[in-house]
Amino acid sequence: MSAAATPSKKARTETGVRATKGADEPHEPIKYHNGFGGYISTEALPKALPDLGNTPQQCPYGLYAEQISGTAFTKAKHANLRTWWYRCLPSAAHQRYHKLDSKKYLMCEQPTENQIEQIRWMPLPMPSTSKNFIEGMVMYCGSGDPTMKAGIRIYLYACNADMVDCSFTSSDGDLLIIPEHGTLDIMTECGRMELPSGFIGVIPRGIRFQVKVPAQGGARGYICEAYDSHFELPPLGVIGANGNANLRDFEVPAAAFERRECKWTCFQLFNNEMFSMEQDHSPFDVVAWHGNYYPWRYDLAKFCAINTVSYDHLDPSIFCVVTAQTGEAGVACCDLAIFPPRWMVAEKTFRPPYYHKNCMSEFMGNVRGTYEAKEKGFLPGGASLHSHMAAHGPEAEVFEKASTCQLGPVPPKHDSLAFMFESYYTFKLSKWAAANLQDPDYMKCWGGLKCHFDPDRR
Repeated sequence: MSAAATPSKKARTETGVRATKGADEPHEPIKYHNGFGGYISTEALPKALPDLGNTPQQCPYGLYAEQISGTAFTKAKHANLRTWWYRCLPSAAHQRYHKLDSKKYLMCEQPTENQIEQIRWMPLPMPSTSKNFIEGMVMYCGSGDPTMKAGIRIYLYACNADMVDCSFTSSDGDLLIIPEHGTLDIMTECGRMELPSGFIGVIPRGIRFQVKVPAQGGARGYICEAYDSHFELPPLGVIGANGNANLRDFEVPAAAFERRECKWTCFQLFNNEMFSMEQDHSPFDVVAWHGNYYPWRYDLAKFCAINTVSYDHLDPSIFCVVTAQTGEAGVACCDLAIFPPRWMVAEKTFRPPYYHKNCMSEFMGNVRGTYEAKEKGFLPGGASLHSHMAAHGPEAEVFEKASTCQLGPVPPKHDSLAFMFESYYTFKLSKWAAANLQDPDYMKCWGGLKCHFDPDRR
């Protein structure tokens, strides 16, 4: 919890624990709580949480009590997600919504183009004009319908400007953010968190947030929006209680707030359309909160990889960090699998990923370095899509080298990190993604494969 002094009643701008801070002044150091899925109580001012119950007749400091729920009220107790916010003004204190021209926002483009072939995109270029996080989001592919809470959207973003006096939220799904370049400074209604490259972060549906980016170089990365459910840790089954992404390594923002009167614009994605409304204050005025519905971040360097120590290349489910399930148990709206630095020791084994056709759609991104199955052309910031039953695997040169090399222990390549969004849904492309940044030579990576069949050789 943050220690704090009581702010001045005359101060028009109050942030964190200091009474009179301007909007452009540095924030307090960011604090986090550790753990995944647990119930957290946090306050930026002492005794800001009620001593008894959730809605006392009068809340401490004259705050308003407001609940945000991520599941139906009737969900089983252990699966119920909700948080109580204690804020300066309730979220309802705003003007009317206005529907915006969604054509101005590439994140709102609908996925309409069938894609049967394997496809790879070059990195999304940094904008030549000023663009903030919302303006820099580009929808690449997706499937489903947010009105039915079933489906997925995948975006890339490239931005070079801060969001100023505005916030964004999605009513459609949880946003899983993977920075590739630049650190995102994210203010949410639950507090602040930083997302450097190599981390992932989730903003649950309905929680407003604001993004600031480095003054030099901007920021770029990937976003998956899951409609069906919330991201959770995969069941480890026979792996047991430990390994992969451990609960203690997840970080949740501690309560931090600003009480600032200003003209503020709230942008909101609703059924794949963009709306906005205005209010006369910052929405980040939550002084304290308790619950289990909140943003979080995770350092992928802490992933404890499970790998074969005998033979065979195991399937990528062993590298699943988090999953958002469909209504069918074991079938994912989105599995986030990473390909982290790890020892390679399997004997008598073709070590790169094997050739395969998958009933799932596979969207890959590269955070840094070289991906083991595609040593050429798959650049950091780039992406690829293999739709369901689209055959794929290592490029020809990787196959030849891995089939003939002397096998021995290979140490981790700490300068490489790739990931995959794997989904049961069949993706369609946006018109933008179908027409821009495609690598025309991608399918040539398999053109050099040779037939080694010899009926006289065992």
